[in-house]
Parts: sequence; structure tokens; C-alpha cells
Amino acid sequence: MGELWWIGLLPAGILLVLYIGEKLRVRKLRRDLAYMNEKLLAFTAPEHIPGRERLLVVTGEPELRELLQNINLLLDRAAESASGYARTERAMRRMLSNVSHDLKTPLTVVMGYAEVLERSPELTDTERRDMLGKVYRKTVEVHERINAFFDLSKLESDDYDLPLSPIDAAEACRQRILGYFDLLADRGFEVELDLPEQPAWIYANADALHRILDNLLSNAIRYGSDGGYLGLRLTRSESSVTIEVIDRGKGIPASEQLRVFERMYTLDDSRNRGFQGSGLGLAIVKRLTERLEGTVTLTSEPGIRTCFTLIFPASSYVPPTPAHGT
Repeated sequence: MGELWWIGLLPAGILLVLYIGEKLRVRKLRRDLAYMNEKLLAFTAPEHIPGRERLLVVTGEPELRELLQNINLLLDRAAESASGYARTERAMRRMLSNVSHDLKTPLTVVMGYAEVLERSPELTDTERRDMLGKVYRKTVEVHERINAFFDLSKLESDDYDLPLSPIDAAEACRQRILGYFDLLADRGFEVELDLPEQPAWIYANADALHRILDNLLSNAIRYGSDGGYLGLRLTRSESSVTIEVIDRGKGIPASEQLRVFERMYTLDDSRNRGFQGSGLGLAIVKRLTERLEGTVTLTSEPGIRTCFTLIFPASSYVPPTPAHGT
């Protein structure tokens, strides 16, 4: 009461104005709070479809402005979460469709050959061996598909142990490309290698790096066959090691290039619908590369040049000098 002694000295008219002003301020504050409550109830209703909602209130109350800002921030995050959930749900539906197709096609072939083998006793041994070979190759294909889904699942849940050690990336490139030489020769590919003789050390996991290179090389052979060219290049700097896998096939349109590393995005959408894939190979490449603290990017001019570029931090590892015998 001591602090408000001066009120008693004010004329009655001024007191009335102050009283009315305070009543109006409180009434507007109550209206604003009622509006906010009504909007929030609508936003949280079960039938509500989240979007970019905002609470729009013009107020001079600093505390209320801060509250509104925080509520709008929460609404933005809720909208982003809902959008992400919708994208994930679409990707899962697409994944199920792709998985169904990828497993159904080889299994149908296996069933067909098995039926022929069972109902055709007149087949020669050569014919039987040929069919059994095709059955085996198709079962291997199914097995690889299942393993790819399993590996991607583990990578995305961080349940994938990757012990790291110094790896010579140049030697890893030489080892992986050697495994494709017969296939490349059979298909008439021009192969251009630019790999340094000196080691290019990175701190990585050998199995993961081999998987990354195999996926990119097989991708270039599969989708770049029209160009009849495969390039593998490694360059070094003090801070990084860069690996490029290049083909001259049909390429990927600019509008699709940001999507090729998405889980379940299939390259047949952008390069050749005659090829069917589960959309896992490049997704695994991206996640493994990131686990090795590297980056992977794509540049493509359809029909001219498509290049996947890996960049890894260079390692300062120096191999021990071999001891000389006495």
C-alpha cells in the first residue's frame, strides 16, 4: 500500500480512465488467450491434417509475444515431423512394392524351372545342368537382395560395427576393378584407369570400402552400358582422397539427381525402366560413406558423362619400414 500512496492524490476522472484502460487491456488479453486456445484445440483434433499453421495475434504484451513465437516454432516442427512421416510412409509403400517385385520375379523363374525339371524326365543331363545353373543364379540373386535390405536396416539403426584401420584406397580400387575385367571385356567396355602407384591412405573399413566401390562399379556397368565406357580415377591432396567412378551411359536428369541416394529410390525411374532394382545400392553407398566420414556426390550430363565422386579424409598413416634380415 505504501508504494501506491500517490493514487489517492489523483483526480477521480484520471482514476476512471486508468481503470477503464486496464479493463480493456485485460479483456483483450483474455480474447487473445481464448483465440489461442481455440486454435490449438483445432490443431490437435484427431481429424486435423497438419500444415503450416500459425497463431496470428497482434499484441503489445512482451510475454505474450514470446509465448506466441514459441508456439509457432512448435507448430513448424510438428508440420515438419508430419511431412517427414508422410514421406517415410510413401517410401515404405514404395519399398514394399519394390521388394515384392524384386523377390517375386526371380522366385517365379525358380518355380518355373523347378516345375520343368520335375515334369520333364526326358530332359538330357546337359539340359538339367543348364536349368539347375539358372535356378542357382536366381537363388543367389534373391539372397543378395535380402542381404541388402538387412544391411541397410542395420546401417540406419546404427547397429553395424565398422572397425576402422589405415587402408590404401588406391590398392582397394585396383583390387575391385580386377574383379570386373572379364565382364567388361565381354561387354566391349573401354576401361580407363587413373590410379597412382603410391599408396593413398585413408582411415576406413576395408569391407565397407569394397562394398562402396562394388556398388558404384556394378551400377556404372549396369546403367552405363550404352556408352561402353568405365572410368576409375583416384587423386590425392594433403587433406583428402578423391575417387571417381565414371560412365557415359544414359545418365540421370538434373531433376532426379538429388534423389538417387534416397532409400528405396530406384534408378530405373531416371535411367532405364528396362532395369529393375530395389533402390538400395546407392542408399547403402551413401550411408557407408558417411560412416567412414566421407561424402558422395553425383554429376551427370545424360548421354555424355555420369560421375559418382567419393571424398574421404586423408590419413597421415606411415607404414612401418620392414625389418631387414641379418
